[in-house]
Amino acid sequence: MSLITAERLGLTSLRMPRLLGALLLSCLISSCVTTTSGGFNVEASEQQALEDYLQLAIAYYDANDLTGARRHVNNALDIDTRSSDAYTMLALILQREGDLDLAEETFQRAINLDRNNSRARNNYAVLLFSMQRYGDAYDQLQRVAADANYEGRSFAFESLGRAALRLDRNQAAETAFGRAQQLNANLYISALELAMLQFENQDFNGAREVYQQYLTTVDFYNIPHTPRALLAGIQIEGHFQNTELVDDFSLILSTLYQDSPEYETYQGISDAN
Repeated sequence: MSLITAERLGLTSLRMPRLLGALLLSCLISSCVTTTSGGFNVEASEQQALEDYLQLAIAYYDANDLTGARRHVNNALDIDTRSSDAYTMLALILQREGDLDLAEETFQRAINLDRNNSRARNNYAVLLFSMQRYGDAYDQLQRVAADANYEGRSFAFESLGRAALRLDRNQAAETAFGRAQQLNANLYISALELAMLQFENQDFNGAREVYQQYLTTVDFYNIPHTPRALLAGIQIEGHFQNTELVDDFSLILSTLYQDSPEYETYQGISDAN
């Protein structure tokens, strides 16, 4: 099972446009102001400057220029030392630099500054997952998934399902993957995991229906099958005696993934039959 990644949430949920040209400011950030009918609104100007610096930081982060990203985060913190989003971005930089303990402290600071910052919690969960602290990641993701206004909620449910699997909470995982699919039918990983859980529970019709949804999505986006997906297809379609599809999946698994644990399982199934 693949790890939730910060880039996906993914994790970064703080994704912004990557082209720096789109972020060029019409005036110097440090000095521009917003005019209102009553004169100058310095507070609005500072808020805009803060957001611009964060956008620039994210663009540099996406380009893997961590020095530039840190410079713009520091500029944002010079404007607002209590910006939860700025500390979230700083934590992501620290995580990529390998300073995991400091990254965790910084994520916690971001959350303490804004308990409703689901982006910070979501990204913090990625760090916890990477440290194999699945229970802590699960707790954070529960909070994120409960936020109906969070734009990455479907991915949060998918991540919650993955964490639940690591904790052997299969019923919770099935519920989470189902909610992820309900919110976004294109989440093929959720479809695959849900199909496998339903197959284990002997809900064979349900498993096949969700697996077909997985196949539709990966075919549309031209996504290659993983060994896990191939084995699932062999088992599910094998139950329905769909020999054509089983033979296709078996050939791919045997040709490309002989070193995988899934191939070992497949051989055991073949020998048993």
